[in-house]
Order: sequence, then structure tokens, then C-alpha cells
Amino acid sequence: MDLALLRTFVTVHRAGSFTRAAALLGLSQPAVTSQIRTLERQLGRPLFHRRARGVTPTAVGDELAHKAAPHLDALLRITEAEREDAGGLRSLHVAGPPEFLSLRVLPALAPLVGQGHTLRATLQGDAGTVLDGLAAGHHDLVVTTARPRGGPFTATALCDEEHVLVAAPYWAALVDTDRLRDDGPGALEGIPLVEVHETLPLVTRYWSAVFDTAPDARSLAATVVVPDLRAVLECVLAGAGLAVLPRYLCQDALDSGRIAAVAEPAVPPLRTWFLVLRTGSLSLAHLARARERLLDAAVHW
Repeated sequence: MDLALLRTFVTVHRAGSFTRAAALLGLSQPAVTSQIRTLERQLGRPLFHRRARGVTPTAVGDELAHKAAPHLDALLRITEAEREDAGGLRSLHVAGPPEFLSLRVLPALAPLVGQGHTLRATLQGDAGTVLDGLAAGHHDLVVTTARPRGGPFTATALCDEEHVLVAAPYWAALVDTDRLRDDGPGALEGIPLVEVHETLPLVTRYWSAVFDTAPDARSLAATVVVPDLRAVLECVLAGAGLAVLPRYLCQDALDSGRIAAVAEPAVPPLRTWFLVLRTGSLSLAHLARARERLLDAAVHW
């Protein structure tokens, strides 16, 4: 059986789409379709159900992928090892929210540059956009708080991020902590709010987890909206109001007393970061190495 046909088949099986597979293989969609039809004729069985959006494997297709994929991955590892031995330069394309990528991911991956890698980063906070880019082959790995379910992706939990309600000392001193503990966010009325979006995504998540309620739009509205958490922190430092921030971003400012935690719940709100790659791509040595570096670094995050 032609290995090129099997490689195309496994790529389609993992991508769930002829279009995405064509992009990953560097082929046209008609070429991919033709190769799959050729393989189906050789086997005498259909391998995929054609759907309005993409394809799903038949039982025969699933069985063939289960048998063929490990061997194709092993061949790819051999090819990649030979390329590395020959000194080939590999580019690593990463994508994710600008703050987490800048302060966590890129510093952890930077040492790979000394091992013959180049790094390219896409700063994009929308999970759907970066996952679509990953599926299409525009990125090699993605970090996101939205865990993909199935599809062409393999996701690994990277770390948990704690959220903290913070304000400059002036505003924090105005909060009646006893009232905040007993009556909830009504104690924060009149304090300006800094957020990343008009819909108050971080505040809404915090209010739900800590106070078991939603923000009251009549008494709480953003006075500063800026779509970058680093800018939110700078506004809070400058006295613009209170904000919900990830602890990794604001811990230094908390330690130095430049800002203060307005609340210290017994169970702080958390969200999990995931490292996402295309299924099967860990056969590529430089991606396996990057994943290992991030998992090792995340232990200390």
C-alpha cells in the first residue's frame, strides 16, 4: 500500500476535514480527495462519511487509522532525527493570549533558540481563532483556557491560574471587609472598575465563584476598559480602581504593597491553562521538546 496515501488518510482522520488536511500536507483539496478515493478503491470500503462540515471516519476508517498511525509517526520520528543530525533549523510557531504568552510561555521556550530553533509568536486571546489556526497548520502549539473536546487536538493541562480582586491601597482602604464578607459585593459600590471588556468577563467569573451572584450592572460598570491584562494592572497601580487579575501577573505588586488584595476567599477562583497540539504532531522532535520544556516550567507557575 502506498505510504503517501496512508499519510494523507491519517492526516484527514486527525484533522476531520479534507480542507484542513490539505493545508497541513501542502496539497490542494482536490488532490487530497483524489488520494482518499484511490485508497478507498484499493480497500473496497469507504473510509469517511462526508458531512456538511468536514468528515467523520467509518468503522473501517477508525480501524485503519489505529493500525497505521503509530507506524507513520515512527517513520516521521526517524526522518526528523536525521534532519536534526544534519543541523536543520526548525521554526516553532506558538499562539495564545498576549499576557500569558509574554510572561510565561516565551521565556520558558527561549532557551530552545540555543538548540537551533527559531520562535514565532501570535498574540491572540480568542480561543476559537487560535484553535482554528492550529487545525489549519498556522501554529504548532497553542496555550488556552478553553479545553478543546475531541477533533484534531491533543490537550494537556499546564497549570492553574488563581484570580485576585485587587485595588490600589487608597481604594482598598475604603472597603469595609466585614461587610464584604457578610453582604458580598455591595460593599464595593462606588469604586471604579478596570476590565478587559465591556461584558466584565473576569469580574463576572469572580463574582460567581466568590459571591455566588452576578455583577449588578446598575452599581458596577467599567470606568476603564483595555484588552490587555498588563494594561489593566498598570491602571490599577495608577489608582484607576479595582480589578480582577491573575496572581502571576500581580504578585510582585502585591508583595511590594503597591496594590492590595481586596478579598481573600478561602477557595480562590481558578482557571486551568491547557497546552494544545495537533494529534500526532509530537512525532516531530522539536514539538516534543517544546512541550517538555513547558510542562517542566509549569511546575513552578
